[in-house]
Formats: sequence, C-alpha cells, structure tokens
Amino acid sequence: MPSSGPGRPDRWGVAAVAPIVAVALLLLVSVPAHAAPYPPLPIALDRDFLGNLTAPSLAPGSSGGLTYTVSDPLSTPLTGVVLTLTVYAFNAFPGNATSSVPVAGAPVLVTGTTSGAWANVSLGSLAPGPALHGSVAVSTSASTPSGAFAVRTALAFTLASNRTAYRLESRGWFTAATWAAATELANGSATLNLSLLGVSGVIPETVVYVANSSWGWVLGAVLAGAIVLTGAAAWVYFRRGPGSRSGTR
Repeated sequence: MPSSGPGRPDRWGVAAVAPIVAVALLLLVSVPAHAAPYPPLPIALDRDFLGNLTAPSLAPGSSGGLTYTVSDPLSTPLTGVVLTLTVYAFNAFPGNATSSVPVAGAPVLVTGTTSGAWANVSLGSLAPGPALHGSVAVSTSASTPSGAFAVRTALAFTLASNRTAYRLESRGWFTAATWAAATELANGSATLNLSLLGVSGVIPETVVYVANSSWGWVLGAVLAGAIVLTGAAAWVYFRRGPGSRSGTR
C-alpha cells in the first residue's frame, strides 16, 4: 500500500477513518433542542428548497465562498425568506477531538453587514421557478486549527397564499437524543417525525475543512463528503412521498 511519506498518514487509512470522524462530529456534539414548533410542509419537498450547498476547503489565513441555491418548489410565492448559516461544531485533525464552537480562530461567515459564527441572509420574496444563487464569504485566520467545521442551515419563510410561517432545519440543530427519537421507531424501523423535531422539514448542511498540509486536502475531500452524507441520511431516505398532517413520514 503506497504511503504519503514519513510523518504523513496513509491516504487509504485517512479514507477509512473519515466516516467515523463524521459520525462523531454529528452525533457527539450537543446542540440546543428546538423549542418553537412549526407546521410540516404540505408535501415532502424539503430537498427542493436548498441545494448546491458547497463549502470551501481552506488553508489557515485564506478565504473562500460557501455557495447555495434557494428555490420555491411550491405553487405559491414565498415571502420573508431568510437563510441562516451557523458554524456549530469542530472536529480536529490530527487527534479527532470533537468540540462545539467557538474555538480559537474558528472560520468566520461574512456578509455585507455581519461577520461572525453565524449569518442570516435575507432573500426577500421568492416566486416559483428559477433558483436563486448566492454565496457567503468564509474567512480564516493564521491561527485557525486544522479540521472540519460543521455548518448547520435553516430556511425560514412565509407562504403567501395562507400567511403560514415555515422553518426548515438541518441535522445540526437537534441533540442526538432528539434526532434519534424522531428518526427511529421502537422496533428499529426508520421514520421522520417532523412534529417531534418541531420543524417543517429537514435540509442538508455542510462543512468547511481547514488544512495546512498537502495530505490534509485528501482528508478534507473525503471527510466533507462523509459529514454531508451522514447528516443527510434520513433527509434523503424520506423524500419519496407526501408527509402526513402529523408530520410523520
């Protein structure tokens, strides 16, 4: 098996441990439980609202862009559309130490008016049809540690036809216990109980990977993919049909 050189991890070994690191990042970090309930979407179109979510891989001290597209898959316009992005967890490498954010030198999300661990992007009204493409700048400092910084997402809007407020959130907004209770039945079967989560739907999240060496980019690519897939597993599985009024799918 080829090696990447003295003092550097084997690339195949990195690929093997990346999914484990991803699970640790998503499941072991405590996050606030959702308090205010929102009604489930009338139909299961969660995945169609937020797409092409791509975060950069950066060297310490550099900047890049976190890109996204927001669409209206319903037959009525959306008003008061706000996309929220939050850097909420960190998994160090080497070491695999999982922690919540802030950590010293954590990446900063930059908009035209704010700079910090979170960003609220006001998108105004959105009509059914073409997607809205956008980006948020991500900036690191020379002291930013190597590792994966998870970014959770939320999308809030009001349906123009009935003035009902909806909110979609990614996996990172829920504690491990809440997520497990909402996605697994007592017999072990998979489910998705939106009423228990208190949201209208589940959307994907992403990760900013920071590396200061050549082998880090290999880890970054694999780890970023593993984290996104882990966080979106239930989201992908339950997009096969309309949800019930109770929000259980």
